[in-house]
Formats: sequence, C-alpha cells, structure tokens
Amino acid sequence: MPLRIVTADERLSAAANKTTMALFGPSGVGKTTLVKTLPHETTLCVDLEAGMKSVQDWPGDSIPIRCFEDAIDLACLIGGVNPAADPNGYFSAAHHQHLVAAHPDLVRLLAGKSIVFLDSITDLTRQAMAWAKTRPEAFSDRTGKPDTRGAYGLMAREVIGLLKHLQHAPGKSLIMVGILERVTDDLGRVSWQPQMEGGKAGRELPGIVDQVVSMALFSRDAQGAPVHDPERGTERRLVCRTANSFGLPAKDRSGRLDETEPPDLAALLRKINLAPRS
Repeated sequence: MPLRIVTADERLSAAANKTTMALFGPSGVGKTTLVKTLPHETTLCVDLEAGMKSVQDWPGDSIPIRCFEDAIDLACLIGGVNPAADPNGYFSAAHHQHLVAAHPDLVRLLAGKSIVFLDSITDLTRQAMAWAKTRPEAFSDRTGKPDTRGAYGLMAREVIGLLKHLQHAPGKSLIMVGILERVTDDLGRVSWQPQMEGGKAGRELPGIVDQVVSMALFSRDAQGAPVHDPERGTERRLVCRTANSFGLPAKDRSGRLDETEPPDLAALLRKINLAPRS
C-alpha cells in the first residue's frame, strides 16, 4: 500500500463529512425513532433486530440483516477493500469483488448514502455470538467440546473488526444504536452500561468511535435544569459529554457539544462537524 501525506485541508474536509457515533439508551426510550431526524434520501438503516415497526412510515431505505455472515458482507460493500486484509479473508479485494458482482443494485444504492444507521449493535453481537459458536475456534482442540471462552474471544474480534472496517468507510457517517441497561451491584450502587454479548467488544467500542451518546429521560428542577429521571421523566435528551453529572456513558471528540442536546441526530451531526472559523 503506497504511503501518502494527508494535508490539513484534506483532513478537515474528511472530518466535516463523516462521524462515527455509538448511541445507547434504555429499551423503549425511542432510539430507533431518531432515524426520522436524519435525511431519509441519504440515510440507510441496517435493521438487525426487526425493529422497524415504530418507524414504518419512515420513507428511507432499510436492509434487514438476520445473520452475522450477511452483516460482514454488507460491511464489506459499505467500507470497500481493506488493503491489510488476508487475500482470502473478509474485506479482501476478492471478497469485495465477489459481492459487487453479486449485488449490483445494492452497490448503486450505497453510492447515494452518506449515513449508515445500524440498529442495533446489541443484536449484532448476539448474531456474532451465534455464528462464533459454530466455528472451530469455539471448540477445544483437546476434547472437541464447546469452548465458551474461545467463542466469546472470536465474537469480540470479529465484531470489532467489522466496526473498524465500517469506521473507515469513505464519506459515510456511522451511527450505531445499542441498549443501555441499568446495573445494580452488591452494595446497591447503580450504573449504566451498554448491553452487548461479552465484555471485550463493549470495552473497546468507545475507543473506536468519535462520539458516544446516551439517550435518556429527564424532568426539570425548579431552576429549569435537566434532571435524569428514568422512571417518570417525559423529556428525551442526548447526553454527550464524558464528565456528565448523570453518570451516563458519553464521549465528545469534537468538543462542540453541550452536556445534553435535543434528540435530533441531524442537528447533532451539524454541530459536531461545524466548519472551523477562519
């Protein structure tokens, strides 16, 4: 692969055109409906959980994915060729060429999309785990019996590899939706964690993406400030900063977001990718 210098102007242009985001929220908070806040002409919804009922009137395009092998193929078409891939492996030139020849209509569709809305990463890890359990790495070399640790390790590697490949998709923003679950430890302390199969993929995900956002329900105090109120809150907000006062997962590499933002992904992307002042 030839080495090349990326100029500051090129880097700024690329940054203004794509963002990778992980968006987590409790079940039923309305994560999927956020796709309606994105431009439908240029947004593709990758439906991994058969959860389009709440947005059945959304006029955009969606692709249902029911197995991990299909998720890998779609990621290859979206992200293109990985020059570092095994020549006979996933995301290689041979893999990509085969898919381009087999799915010309899909190639034309993807060419007009600049945003990929993946719903959900929780279900992606579940599909990946089901796939991993069938692979040779999921069985003990000594006894031939199932090896759970081997399956979890393989699942994590392949999911992270798929997400990193999507991260490098030229000119496409990636928004990955996932479930946020409330966890109470033995001392009664409450924390909020992304719900994913295994722990490795969940730990590595924040380092892959530009932004981590939590969607939650809020009420207002006497001064009008938002108060995290998951039981009785009626106002949906996006929590965007790492050091937030609500203890929710978040990260903002852009440095342009407030602690909370309105539940509008198009507005959020515009704010993140605001052109720098000259």
